[in-house]
Amino acid sequence: MDSTLYLILATLLFLAIHIVPSTPIRTLALKALGERGYLGLFSLASLGGLAWMSMAYGRAPFEGLWPGLRLVPLAVMPIALILLACGVLTSNPVLLGQAAMLKREDPARGIVRITRHPIMWGIMLWAAAHILAIGSLQAVIFFGGLLLLAAAGTTMQDARKAAQLGEDWQRFAARTSNVPFLAVAQGRNRLVWREIGWVQPAVGLVAFAVVIAFHAWLFGVRPY
Repeated sequence: MDSTLYLILATLLFLAIHIVPSTPIRTLALKALGERGYLGLFSLASLGGLAWMSMAYGRAPFEGLWPGLRLVPLAVMPIALILLACGVLTSNPVLLGQAAMLKREDPARGIVRITRHPIMWGIMLWAAAHILAIGSLQAVIFFGGLLLLAAAGTTMQDARKAAQLGEDWQRFAARTSNVPFLAVAQGRNRLVWREIGWVQPAVGLVAFAVVIAFHAWLFGVRPY
């Protein structure tokens, strides 16, 4: 099989796995396996799909589409990793098992005031920066798949939460935004930098420094 086609198939499978939570298959799987069983199976399938994508990407020959803008990740990745760190370390009603936060008077705090999907936006920035930096067909397929998944994931999550949580979610969504800073710009929320603090951004910057230091060893390519 052509190696580029192989990468396309792996990427399509990875995307298909992540469409399942937005289909009736999720309900059937929850009934059959229970929540823990379903989450365990979904996690294994996701890791397997990502591993296959990565293997296929490594096998595909380089087919350049434009001169790679190699310095773009140096500017974008600190922001992406800060969003990821803040998203992981901040309580958020969007995340699994945290819907009870919607009952609070102010459920949108910290990074959630900026975007209710900081993790997804971190992934989108990471993927977009690498597409621009590498400039190959294979990068467009691999990182484009991840970019598409993260972007679509924000809207699919919102739709699923709206259906499950009703008025509580509507109140939360009215005070937050998917697109970073949109709710703030529209006057529906405000920035409170002290809620974010310095620890979470520092974790993101440390992660960036580690990635820069070990990028060539991990991925076989210098990051600059």
